[in-house]
Amino acid sequence: MEEAFEPVTKRILQTSSKCLLQSNELHQYILETSVYPREPEPLKELRDATSTQPRKIMATAPDEGPLMALLLKLINAKKTIEIGVFTGYSLLLTALSIPDDGKITAIDINRETYEIGLPIIRNAGVEHKIDFIESPALPVLDKFLEHPENEGSFDYAYVDADKDNYLNYHERLMKLVRIGGIILYDNTLWGGSVAIPDDSLVPENLKFSRVHIIKLNKFLAADPRIHISHIPLGDGVTVCWRLS
Repeated sequence: MEEAFEPVTKRILQTSSKCLLQSNELHQYILETSVYPREPEPLKELRDATSTQPRKIMATAPDEGPLMALLLKLINAKKTIEIGVFTGYSLLLTALSIPDDGKITAIDINRETYEIGLPIIRNAGVEHKIDFIESPALPVLDKFLEHPENEGSFDYAYVDADKDNYLNYHERLMKLVRIGGIILYDNTLWGGSVAIPDDSLVPENLKFSRVHIIKLNKFLAADPRIHISHIPLGDGVTVCWRLS
């Protein structure tokens, strides 16, 4: 049985680390045709700055950017929350997409990486929209929920942090994000490992979070409170539109 799955496993693991398309050439075509030509200069600058970092793989994939910007504008998002910031690519994208009086609560355990992108965010003139909180996310979300006025007050949330807490984040965000609002989860295909049926064939560095991502995907697919779209952009992104 193991031999039957080996070609699938090899094909998954041999693709680009941030792209699950059939070829790197096709991924590059998308980037050069419809992503990079429309990428604002501050985002390009931040992406370049991030590319020199040892953990650059943690950055939001640039081909997710146009989708995120489109969703933010479609729902007229003004108040958003971001869990997991790293150097701030997705944060800057959100700040550029919402109105000048919009607000982003940005939560990350590491301010040092955020400060890599902070000069670029400042130069882009959008730092005033950002409230950065250096903390694990769950205590911050629970603190928000202690105040009833925060329930349903956010238009949009983006989650790209510790994968073992995704389900915990989901339950809290379903209270904080309004009906008609959107929650995005990044890395929901986890390097393609979610499709590998035999855990022994999964690289060690993917095993722990793979289990939690699979649980999340099953839960979101069955959650009647949301409408979802599971999109193979970057490392996989799941869009959740809150219905109730």
